[in-house]
Amino acid sequence: MDPLSDVLSLLKTRSYVSSGFSAGGAWSLHFAIHNDVIKCYAVEAGGCWLVVEGVAEPTKLEAGDCFVLPSGRPFRLTSDVTLASMDAKSAFPPASLGGTVTLNGGGDLLLVGSRFTVAGHHAGMLLKMMPAIVHIRKDADQAALRWSVSRMREELRDGRPGGSLIAQQLAHMMLVQALRLHLAEGTHEMGWFAALADNRLSAALLAIHTDPARRWTLQELATQAGMSRSVFAQRFREATGETAMDYLTRWRMLLAGEQLEQSSRPLSMIAPSLGYESESAFTNAFKRVMGCPPRDFLRTQRQSRLESREIR
Repeated sequence: MDPLSDVLSLLKTRSYVSSGFSAGGAWSLHFAIHNDVIKCYAVEAGGCWLVVEGVAEPTKLEAGDCFVLPSGRPFRLTSDVTLASMDAKSAFPPASLGGTVTLNGGGDLLLVGSRFTVAGHHAGMLLKMMPAIVHIRKDADQAALRWSVSRMREELRDGRPGGSLIAQQLAHMMLVQALRLHLAEGTHEMGWFAALADNRLSAALLAIHTDPARRWTLQELATQAGMSRSVFAQRFREATGETAMDYLTRWRMLLAGEQLEQSSRPLSMIAPSLGYESESAFTNAFKRVMGCPPRDFLRTQRQSRLESREIR
């Protein structure tokens, strides 16, 4: 698969909520950080401002606009960026599936959208690779996302057989559509997407994702990108904020985490499948990237699954 498909395949969507929001008068709401939540919205009528933590300028949203917030950062929606904000949780109770929450009588803004959580110990790390805001303005691009949002609302509201599976597929489709459109714009802040949007750097990323077990050298990756070793190293770091070899290691460890969670393969098999000659070298790399040894990681995942079943 290509790098974008690879990364998104590790994000397992679940817990879908789809609703509308109508506001009137002067208002400002603050939404707290959610490391495992992706939000996708369409502005049906009116307009407002979107302010995302870490993004220098507020974004003006107008009727017809679609936007996705995949990075989990805190954000504000407001009629006026100078207003003090109130916590969104205290402003109104949770909306019913497919329903609409009203603030100050509504009428000036109608926003519809869906939010869904992503599972997995490394979901937070993957979401940090995503852009802070994906703002879709072109009419043709908006139409595809608006259809997806509308269809998800219908499936979740109506509760028909197979609705959950359709909602899951729509959630992934919305995210892929939005990120693909974002990539096509070609202007990105520092991060993984900046490298993915660069034709030469993306060739090196594709090589890594195609064969993560290969014992890649910096020179080999530079050759894939059609650059000299030094120019490639500098350009990759400038685009992503990390070295190409660090990225290679981190991607291998994300794949290792997936194998540990989803299979019963021993470390003696996982290590060589990701380019490590010894279990100790693999374990050291895993601990450095994931924050704990592989066996502790697996124990934590099993405990988390047990607790989840008990809650249900």
